[in-house]
Amino acid sequence: MTLTAHPGAADSAVPLRRRPGLRRLRALGQGPMFTAAVLILVALVVVAALAPLLAPYDPEAMDLSASLVGTGGDHLLGTDQSGRDVLSRLLHGARTGLLGPLLVVGVSTLLGTALGVLAGWRGGWADAVLSRSMDLVFAIPGMLLAIMLVAVLGSGMTAPVIAMAVAYTPYVGRLVRGIARQEKARPYIESYVVQGWSGWTICLRHLLPNIAPTVLAQSAMNFGYALMDLAALSFLGFGVQPPTADWGAMINEGQSALQMGAMLPALAPSFCIVLAVVAFGIVGEGIADRIAKRER
Repeated sequence: MTLTAHPGAADSAVPLRRRPGLRRLRALGQGPMFTAAVLILVALVVVAALAPLLAPYDPEAMDLSASLVGTGGDHLLGTDQSGRDVLSRLLHGARTGLLGPLLVVGVSTLLGTALGVLAGWRGGWADAVLSRSMDLVFAIPGMLLAIMLVAVLGSGMTAPVIAMAVAYTPYVGRLVRGIARQEKARPYIESYVVQGWSGWTICLRHLLPNIAPTVLAQSAMNFGYALMDLAALSFLGFGVQPPTADWGAMINEGQSALQMGAMLPALAPSFCIVLAVVAFGIVGEGIADRIAKRER
């Protein structure tokens, strides 16, 4: 999710930077795989929205007499060590699993786009101050910032979301800054300036619509990264707390079940996380490749 744009690079291309582990998804970001990834994401959103209707049991209802029951007609994915239905917890876990990254990506995209456009359009001291500020945030790992905020605000979703939103803002900001500087030098922007249009009007009506597809592609990939980070924090005990259903917390709780030979309480949420992250990666790569082909 890091970016290739150097703070001093004004005219060089600013492509999306893919994490090494996801670069191979470029070949899958076209055709049927792209369509399948979109359908998976749509299905996840529908499941998250309709979880109370789809879940066969209360995800927090414990029944110790049914601890670690295997798959069957009553429990399609079995139960965990507390006797809670794994399928019901997976369905409800999709809510927290997607809501947290949505907040992170939404806030970081809005802030990063605003700061990037301001830095790229104004240039000068504004660009220097904002660029150095974003470099400073880069120096602080997002996970460490989240743990620090948890120590202050307490565990739950609030502190990790705030920390990750702050950590992800510079990635969007530097990307938007580089593109904004390129767009500002194009003839169509200069023509609007000559006609007397204000800078804010040009940015809102012409600059932002032109950079929106690239920001969308970066946001799709950031969503997958944020999902992994927030799940990791929940796994470590800094995020969503039991008994609330959350994929990362479910993996943590399922560790003891693994020692007893029950695989699904830990493997089922792990599979959901991997599926969602890969789907978001394919969609982001597909959008980025389509943008690159359009600009050739």
